[in-house]
Amino acid sequence: MKRLIIYKPKSSTHLFLGMLPFVLVLLVYMGGSSARLADNPNDKLLPSFSTMGDAVHRVAMEPSKRTGEYVLWSDTASSLKRLGLGLSIAALIGLVLGIMTGALPVFSSALTPLITVISLVPPLALLPILFIVVGLGEVSKVALITIGIAPMIARDISRRAQEIPDQQLVKALTLGANSMQIILRIYLPQLLPHLFNSIRLAMGAAWLFLIAAEAIASTDGLGYRIFLVRRYLSMDLILPYVAWITLLAFIIDWLLIKLNQKLFPWFEAVGKS
Repeated sequence: MKRLIIYKPKSSTHLFLGMLPFVLVLLVYMGGSSARLADNPNDKLLPSFSTMGDAVHRVAMEPSKRTGEYVLWSDTASSLKRLGLGLSIAALIGLVLGIMTGALPVFSSALTPLITVISLVPPLALLPILFIVVGLGEVSKVALITIGIAPMIARDISRRAQEIPDQQLVKALTLGANSMQIILRIYLPQLLPHLFNSIRLAMGAAWLFLIAAEAIASTDGLGYRIFLVRRYLSMDLILPYVAWITLLAFIIDWLLIKLNQKLFPWFEAVGKS
């Protein structure tokens, strides 16, 4: 027991330990579902996997009688489009504000208090205001994601910019570089890898704001579908949709990691040094 703190599992043990919690959750669910369905075959709270499979097949493989679309894929495309736009705009704003407040003291004094205050405002509280100002369309949903995570990204990038050694700045100034050249040649290359990590950290919040906006005012999207079928207690569709959102989030996170490694192969080595 005293050596547990220095014990590092082998790759096979690491994989087993990683999968164990998921297997236990599935076993607990299957046991609970079987027990409830044995008492009441019409129980909707814990549907069987076969029931959920039928529901998924219905929305993924059969066109809607009303619109002719494949509901799952249509909802997924709508949600990913909103999420992508919101993340892209938030990342751009966060990067610019982060560099300005982290590299330029005058902008730090002027903007840091404002960014801090905005980051403390619950974004969901702004949703009614967005609906009133820009309407119930796509703009309000994208704006909610942007407002919700841009301050988070900006604060993280600003902190990372302040960690850049002063020696690099002194050398650049000695060689005659101006402020813009220092930002473009020193700050930007070193902060872009951190931007990917900031987006990854903000991903959970981005999904939260997206689902909330779609649930309140939308006619498509993953969040809209979940809150639409809840009135019928359709857990056979709600649970697969939640699992699908989780899988999408995992895939996006994995893609960001791989893209970061591809674009900035030196970053991981520097982090370990």
